[in-house]
Amino acid sequence: MSNKQWTKIIIVLVIVIFAILVDIPRLPSWVPGYKWFSDLKVHLGLDLQGGIHLIYETDTTNIPEEDKEYAVEGARDVIEKRVNVFGVGEPQIQTAKTGSEWRIIVELPGISDVGEALEIIGQTPTLEFREPGDLSSLTEEQISSISSWVYTGLSGQQLKMARLSFDQQNRPQVSLEFNEEGTKLFKEITERNIGKPVAIFLDGAPLSIPTVQEAIPSGQAVITGDFSITEAKELAERLAAGALPVPIKLISQQHIGPTLGKISLEQSFFAGLLGLILVMVFMIYFYKGKGVCASLALIIYCLINLAIFKLIPVTLTLAGIAGFILSIGMAVDANVLIFEQIKDEEEQGKNSLVALNSGFRHAWTAIRDSNITTLIVCFILYEFGTGLIRGFGLTLGIGVAVSMFSALTITRIILEIFYQPKIKTVKV
Repeated sequence: MSNKQWTKIIIVLVIVIFAILVDIPRLPSWVPGYKWFSDLKVHLGLDLQGGIHLIYETDTTNIPEEDKEYAVEGARDVIEKRVNVFGVGEPQIQTAKTGSEWRIIVELPGISDVGEALEIIGQTPTLEFREPGDLSSLTEEQISSISSWVYTGLSGQQLKMARLSFDQQNRPQVSLEFNEEGTKLFKEITERNIGKPVAIFLDGAPLSIPTVQEAIPSGQAVITGDFSITEAKELAERLAAGALPVPIKLISQQHIGPTLGKISLEQSFFAGLLGLILVMVFMIYFYKGKGVCASLALIIYCLINLAIFKLIPVTLTLAGIAGFILSIGMAVDANVLIFEQIKDEEEQGKNSLVALNSGFRHAWTAIRDSNITTLIVCFILYEFGTGLIRGFGLTLGIGVAVSMFSALTITRIILEIFYQPKIKTVKV
């Protein structure tokens, strides 16, 4: 074999070895970079892992048409922050437009408590700073009413950060930091109320009514109260997540148990493995030695695909697995086109090397056109679809791209090795 062929073989071997290292769940500690490889995981979607699927309808009637998409995206970002507080490892939050209505689709894999998820997503704490009006003639009960205090314009909307902290007596409190607008407002409020109380209201109830000792230009404040550490932490997280820019209404919820997800995963794995074996049997039966070469290339193709899924990472769903299995068919289709072209060349009396090169050259146009067409469809599905449709388009697109590389590079190298003895015989 020529130096060029050896170079190709070495490159393919490096790719295959790297793919195997990525695919293996656990590696021995003596493997260089084994910790990095071990941290790579296959990400499973809601239908395979189990979890909660929620659909919210947004109320954008009071928002100008040109600002609706921006407002809905803002709501999506807020929900994502709240979900991250919930501790979900791989949440999927997407927006979708149906006619003139905007919806937000939330998928929380691995979560079983529907009630807690709904509370965290839908609950919006209202934080307000108010200054005193005429409090001298008011009763204690009236002082506790938010209407007895004057609105200052400073609220949770100007919050930059909220976190759990502790005072000098090690009691939990919530530390606040305002943005530029909030810092300016807070300075003005404290300047005009030195020696007077300023009330902090949460959801319309007085949380703390501290007396201002001096003007505070730093834009920082604390909320104190009879908090436990857990309560203070939850309040800080809720305030940090922010308020929703548009009202949302839950219109659909679905809970998929982990057992059902496990069954779906096992059935999908079995279907994919069975399909792969049947395809390999078909190729070997009809194309004999060339079919063995194609089957080996197909195994390498699957290893590379799985490695790419883990590296991106791709969240695998039932639809995504279907896209991957379909891409196996596309890979086989390319091999069939190549082998039929080689067969035609051999029937014309051409030697093995000429038939091999000619077969790949003549099959390339059909392979290129069919795969590019499929990739365009995959792009449309991923760009304009939602949820499962995007997953299907992504895995199919990756599979088709890898199948082109596999058929035109890996299969060819294996065939050249397979044909090498015949080529030498012809030269003699």
